[in-house]
Amino acid sequence: MEADFSDFCEGLFVNYAAIGPIAIHFPERVETNAQLQAEFPTWDMPLIYEKTGIAARHIAAPGECASDLAVAAANKLFREEGVDPQSIDFVLLCTQTPDYPLPTTACLLQSRLELRTNVGALDFNLGCSGFVYGLSLADGLIRSGAAKKVLLITAETYSKYIHPSDRSLRTIFGDAAAATLIESALEPTLSAFQFGTDGTGADTLLVAKGGARPAADAIKPRHRHRWESDLYMDGPSLINFTVAAVPQLVRNILDAAQLRREDVDLFLLHQATLKMLSQLREALELTPERMPILLENCGNTVSSTLPILIDDLRRSGRLKSGMNNVLVGFGVGWSWAGCMWRETY
Repeated sequence: MEADFSDFCEGLFVNYAAIGPIAIHFPERVETNAQLQAEFPTWDMPLIYEKTGIAARHIAAPGECASDLAVAAANKLFREEGVDPQSIDFVLLCTQTPDYPLPTTACLLQSRLELRTNVGALDFNLGCSGFVYGLSLADGLIRSGAAKKVLLITAETYSKYIHPSDRSLRTIFGDAAAATLIESALEPTLSAFQFGTDGTGADTLLVAKGGARPAADAIKPRHRHRWESDLYMDGPSLINFTVAAVPQLVRNILDAAQLRREDVDLFLLHQATLKMLSQLREALELTPERMPILLENCGNTVSSTLPILIDDLRRSGRLKSGMNNVLVGFGVGWSWAGCMWRETY
């Protein structure tokens, strides 16, 4: 009778998801503000640094693509953290710079990483909210029992969309990849997921080329496209959207989690630019200690900023097991997402 009850309880067991080890990979080439100043003497680099908070960025080589960065990050995770590639059940790749329109880049990663052929693998096209979206997808896969270990990779090479003379974008975006292992856990560590979408902001950050939509019918930039880059960004509109959306998102997360602001140790936000983060810090009434900023030496790495920040905080000892944190991503789409996360690694 006791054995029957034990079997029954085991059948009711629910897996939860936890953020495990993270490995970061940056391209070898580093582009500094001093180099840009020498290349473009008329650029006011001190003023640009004051607004962006960025002094250097890693830039992918001409033949180096998102999958190359992803493979390097994943292999680093396997090697340094002792993760068995054969233990991976699902690969989630967040990228807006895939190697090809098709096939799915995640399928290429399965082969290059020599994972089992009975793994799931998919790409999802999201930018700066992508890491939180990826966490929610991994959480669902693990809770449903479809996977026990999910390899969540964020990899971007935005530099390939940027013209060398584009002062507004070249000084902000850097290339990088992050490989995060999402593992099953006995207790919930990710909760209170909240999402937001407003497609009317699609014209503020876009690449109109490369898809099936004819150029004559493509979305037009909200304002004059001043630079020759394929990537267009309307910075002021993005700041206005962010400052309006993110504080409400944080309130929604706390309400869903039934927590107060005082119950949160760290507020970890997508690392866009210093100007945007400073305005958010003021709007959220947070101290620098509770809302850390990390982009000076890597720039805005799009979907990889949050795992890069988490990895840095872990290594510096500022992020300790048991801490309750808010994770928030926001940007292109417009898209925004956030959740509560308890550190257990």
